[in-house]
Amino acid sequence: MPALRLGPVLRYVGASSATVWVEASRACTAEVRCPGGAGGHSRTFSVAGHHYALITATGLPSGTDTAYELLLDGESVWPLADRRFPASVIRTPLPSLDTADPTVTAGHPHSAQETEAEADTPPTPPASPSANADKTAAPQADGRPDATPTPARDRTPAPETGPNAPGDGKLRIAFGSCRWSAPPADVQNRVGPDALDTLAARIAADPLAERPDVLLLLGDQVYADETSEPTQEWLASRRDLDEPPGTQVADFEEYTRLYYESWLDPEVRWLLSTVPSLMIFDDHDVIDDWNTSAAWLTETRTQPWWRERILSGFMTYWIYQHLGNLTPQQLKDDPVYAAVCAEPEATETLRSFAARADARVAPDRETAEETPAEGLRWSYRRDFGRVRLLMVDTRAARVLQEDQRAMLGPSEEAWLREQATDGPGSYDHLLIGSSLPWLLPHLVHDAEVWDAGLCRGERGGPSGRWARFGEKLRQAADLEHWSAFPASFDALADLLAEAGSGPGAPATVCVLSGDVHHAYVAEPSWPAENRPSARVLQLTCSPVHNSVPAYMKAGFRFGWSALGRALGSLLLRHARAPRAAIKWRRTGGPWFGNHLMTLEIQGRSARLRLERARLRGTGDRRLETIRETPLS
Repeated sequence: MPALRLGPVLRYVGASSATVWVEASRACTAEVRCPGGAGGHSRTFSVAGHHYALITATGLPSGTDTAYELLLDGESVWPLADRRFPASVIRTPLPSLDTADPTVTAGHPHSAQETEAEADTPPTPPASPSANADKTAAPQADGRPDATPTPARDRTPAPETGPNAPGDGKLRIAFGSCRWSAPPADVQNRVGPDALDTLAARIAADPLAERPDVLLLLGDQVYADETSEPTQEWLASRRDLDEPPGTQVADFEEYTRLYYESWLDPEVRWLLSTVPSLMIFDDHDVIDDWNTSAAWLTETRTQPWWRERILSGFMTYWIYQHLGNLTPQQLKDDPVYAAVCAEPEATETLRSFAARADARVAPDRETAEETPAEGLRWSYRRDFGRVRLLMVDTRAARVLQEDQRAMLGPSEEAWLREQATDGPGSYDHLLIGSSLPWLLPHLVHDAEVWDAGLCRGERGGPSGRWARFGEKLRQAADLEHWSAFPASFDALADLLAEAGSGPGAPATVCVLSGDVHHAYVAEPSWPAENRPSARVLQLTCSPVHNSVPAYMKAGFRFGWSALGRALGSLLLRHARAPRAAIKWRRTGGPWFGNHLMTLEIQGRSARLRLERARLRGTGDRRLETIRETPLS
């Protein structure tokens, strides 16, 4: 019988439907089965010898917790036999918080009149169980982690409801970024307890208590360029690590190993099976400093290993992360998904798609594909009732030409503006998910603007000594955030002010970010003539499970200081760069450790909670509230 290699991962959840992602050991029919006839099934698709399915379950009751069972070719594979964790449930929102309002992703906008019924895939008959299926999973001879334990039979779950199910009318959005996979239990954890593991333990201890309605993972879900010792040992069994790319991943198969290592962590596996998640990449999902500059891209593309690396990175991101960001309706409309599902083996189809995605970023506009082909936009929109979330691709849609540098290419910038201004008065809170922070410590911001000016040729021309120095510094010091693209920084500031102004303006406009391995809150202010009525905030939460050197902690603190600001002013003058049109101040942090932030939204009210994973003297982990404050 087919074995469950990875998953289930609960992705989209609407008032009466949900999608569940799985990877199986061979081609099969994957089925989600719920009490009362709710559920759905899908045939797996195949890429590079791996078998995946994204199952749309329909007929779910709204405003409840419904436990589910996963079957492959009719045999139960989830929940696992050991019953270490409670049943995985699908917590559907009430219709007022339905996520299938107007949504846009992968270049497929849907009208404001789209309903949950339109977003759902009609129910399909359950797959026929295999009467003679062997319950013993095949041994893993290809370097993958061991197959899952044999599941118990005849464990059709019963529905559950709790006092804190979505009936309380609150929307809870947890977010964070940057997660090294947790080491095995017998290996010392050098970076402290994992915030996702700790969240899973808390929910498992009281399944009916408060939990996030959605988990936003804002980049660096895997580290393709910083592999663990067990993964390096596995890589060494496949190829010579003295040859580039050394201990970094090289191809599709090696990328899959990263997802196994991260998502087979028992706590994280269960958490992802029962809390819906939305994801976007950052640089380490591919390589450190990905698409920092035209010089970086030109040099990197000369490396003989790079082509396979970037294509494999896009292919696995599309499978493991991006597909689940789509709603059921968008899945039905997506041409790449349709093509992949229609073929018995879709490696070349997906590889061709990845090549087109790579072509979007080029050293100059003349060679870039400014308008994405169908299915090529990684940014997406999700509306949770009157809360609008825009997840923005800040890595793979850039313009790198020095005199026209932009974080977002023309079509991507137009898309963001269209979504943020669509239907004035139609949302109470606007959330912009950007893996890279918009507002940074003042010295860091000014250093990035200064460096961009040097690279542009403000001191000695674009081929001069200062420009060469600026490029070396940009790559060495990771000067690659919004402020390293000054025109894009200003454009985003203008858009946030516009979205937060006028009749029917939202209560809050928040930029949700990670990347920088610490947490903080910053609040901008505009000149009186441009001041929005909404409260605008930069909310940065990183890492989920990683570390930051002591010297960088000191640097971040110094960057917010008055002396840091003064030094930044000197840098700006040297590069002949103007100060930003807006001002901002730090209102919380910096905090260091493994964190999660949670937004709790009800009507026009919003609260922010920051929690840090702590290890007690008894060895137990817990999430400790560091700060809780109202935003509106």
